[in-house]
Amino acid sequence: MKEPVRTALRALLALAYGYAGWRHLVTPAPFLAITPPWVPRPELIVAATGIAEIAGAVGLMIPATRKAAGWGLALYALCVWPANFHHALAHIAIGGETLSWWYHGPRLAAQPLIIWWALWASGAVHWPFGKSVGNPEIRLP
Repeated sequence: MKEPVRTALRALLALAYGYAGWRHLVTPAPFLAITPPWVPRPELIVAATGIAEIAGAVGLMIPATRKAAGWGLALYALCVWPANFHHALAHIAIGGETLSWWYHGPRLAAQPLIIWWALWASGAVHWPFGKSVGNPEIRLP
């Protein structure tokens, strides 16, 4: 039962990252707007993140690269989290519209779930649905 769900969620994640990566490359302005000011060469970074998202999306769909892509996308999601905080805390308008905390709160809280999703959908981790793969000789009281 969980493999069809994992497969479907992997495909959905690949589509989401593929689309986001494409948007980074063809419409970089919204991503440049939320890039924190301490990030060097923001145009290059936004383009590189778009390429990374597309590569991760493709990698998720190839069994031989799936786990590496999952780890890469999880790390990517962690690394771009500061841009989400900057977007929220600096009240940056995108397309003339400033989003409220009704958007930013759930979006910021969802980032750990997005990180887990990349790891679980890729098969890099099985928690919380699978058997623990830890050392069976180590027992906690």
